[in-house]
Amino acid sequence: MVRRIFLYNTMVRDYEEFKTITPGLVRMYVCGPTVYDSAHLGHARTYIAFDAIVRFLESIGYTVIYVRNVTDVGHLREDSGVDRLIHGAERERRHPMEVADKYMMEFFKDMDSLGVRRPDIQPRASMHIPEIIESIQKLIEKGFAYQVDGSVYFDVSRFADYGQLSKVKLAELDRHRLEPDPRKRNPADFALWKEAPAEYPLRWRSPWGYGFPGWHIECSVMSMKYLGERLDIHGGGSDLVFPHHENEITQSESITGKKPFVRYWLHTGELTVNGRGMHKSLGNYVTVREALKKYSPDTIRIFILSSHYRSPIDFNERAMEQAQENLEKIVQLLNQLSDMETKEEVDDELINNIMARREDFMQAMCNDFNTPAALSHLYGAVSHVNSHIAKAGTVRNPSRLMQIILEMCNAIGLLRGFTPKRMPVEAERLLAILLDVRRELRRRGMYELGDEIRERLAEIGVKIEDTKDGVKVRISL
Repeated sequence: MVRRIFLYNTMVRDYEEFKTITPGLVRMYVCGPTVYDSAHLGHARTYIAFDAIVRFLESIGYTVIYVRNVTDVGHLREDSGVDRLIHGAERERRHPMEVADKYMMEFFKDMDSLGVRRPDIQPRASMHIPEIIESIQKLIEKGFAYQVDGSVYFDVSRFADYGQLSKVKLAELDRHRLEPDPRKRNPADFALWKEAPAEYPLRWRSPWGYGFPGWHIECSVMSMKYLGERLDIHGGGSDLVFPHHENEITQSESITGKKPFVRYWLHTGELTVNGRGMHKSLGNYVTVREALKKYSPDTIRIFILSSHYRSPIDFNERAMEQAQENLEKIVQLLNQLSDMETKEEVDDELINNIMARREDFMQAMCNDFNTPAALSHLYGAVSHVNSHIAKAGTVRNPSRLMQIILEMCNAIGLLRGFTPKRMPVEAERLLAILLDVRRELRRRGMYELGDEIRERLAEIGVKIEDTKDGVKVRISL
């Protein structure tokens, strides 16, 4: 690869140069949703971020095998110790697998609507029970796990590097958040398999009796089944560092005897809503579908990518307005360029300037996928072309400029499939009449009526701005 990439690796808490196990090939696994309820903006935050990472890596020549799982069993709630799918089933009075199917398909549609490309492989936990049982048996045979009646636990005291990702101290783990089973050898030991009574709706036959898999072993099994025993990138939300990802490493390296299980660990920051954690009890729980009723997919993408993937991000009205404004500036320029005729002469100075900004964009992305910095270079390119047009009235090579700007956009999944938006001639004539009427109303001091025209036009995506240079019109997406 020509470009050098540096990533912040959660494992070492520092930047490292990105070097894949197989040159040119990226094996990437991201923890997927637990499908017991509708997808929310927290999901959008993580999966848009990783979608942009995949698209950028491919744009510079990498082949990416991207696996994102679906969890439909074994993910227990911390407050109750009950499977989230069971809670969903009780809420909707359905079988847990009905709930899983419903919200899995809804999740796929929501991600499609956001422009998040589907991963190459989307394994489902409940479809990998035989492989999970086989892996647990290996851990027992190697002395890393032990059986207690119908359950199996991993003995963390047998794994010397426990805590290497999260930096937790084993001696400090005097209790486990989810499994207070007094029969465990160590309070920090975690479940690989849990026994289940006859009436439990999610249970499978195993050598230890009927039960269900632990959450952590599922991702170890699915990631290694489709990507091999060692991965290049493993990602997920920062809330998964401990215990989920810590336990994944522990199991996987114990099974294979190979280290490291993952070369680079990437974690996304928390999404809040108006400065508070998103919870239904607070009334600030925003689903993807609710957000899409108000904002376009590209507006949501720009909002997400305006914050570095590792940083916290706050969803609020002002941030979304800013994202919409930035998107409109890009689209307005692209529409304007599409209406211009290409001249025979080439404006080398302008093209070179925009190419330099494109290079800055690429370098920002090579620096730990710094999308805020990359977007600033994209906005700078748009602003520079606009300034040139304001002075010269046109550009000589609009199609080339469109190509460069769209290359930057597409590299992070923005404005893919863009087609210029043109107003029909009849609509242009009608708009001109309305602007003339508004101008006359303002001349006569009838500002309220003039403002009402502006507000009504804004409702249908036609924004009017009164500037010192006259009235400017922007057509929204």
